[in-house]
Amino acid sequence: MSDAQIKKLGQKYGEMAERRLQSWQNLIKEISDLDEDEKLHRVNRFFNQMEFVDDIIHWHQKDYWASPVEFLITNGGDCEDFSIAKYYTLRQVGIPIEKLSIAYVKALRLNQAHMVLTYYATPQSTPLILDNLIAEIKPANRRPDLQHVYSFNGDNLWLSKKGRRSTLVGTSDQLKPWVQLQSRMEKQDF
Repeated sequence: MSDAQIKKLGQKYGEMAERRLQSWQNLIKEISDLDEDEKLHRVNRFFNQMEFVDDIIHWHQKDYWASPVEFLITNGGDCEDFSIAKYYTLRQVGIPIEKLSIAYVKALRLNQAHMVLTYYATPQSTPLILDNLIAEIKPANRRPDLQHVYSFNGDNLWLSKKGRRSTLVGTSDQLKPWVQLQSRMEKQDF
């Protein structure tokens, strides 16, 4: 985002929204040349400072997937918004798409649906989990509190088993909220 775009959004949504957007852009500049592990930790830490707000309260909808900008200007969101913001930020700082997936899981302790971001150092490796519920990034096999259902990225959709992509079942454009998010992001004026 340009400084002018950030300023424009700041005028519309307030000084704190402008500061959050500027901090995000500063983060992207600061970490672009760092190794992948450091990028993961810095992005996870940055977004985990945001407030968790349920969609019904925040957006007055049962399920709304916010863009990173929407998430930042409104100072909060739910688990999908945390995962989406981390995904797009890591993509922007050079993490290849094949290393990232947004995973739909069941948080067993909470007994509810949840989303996390997964990172695969190699296609065969156990993915690391970036989660808004805990600060520490852990391998999927050290997160027995999560039951994996499916995962997706900008290209594909997989069924998941034990934290790993197991069966390719199609493309991510089968997910209506993902398609809606992509469409809104393409139309946003920044």
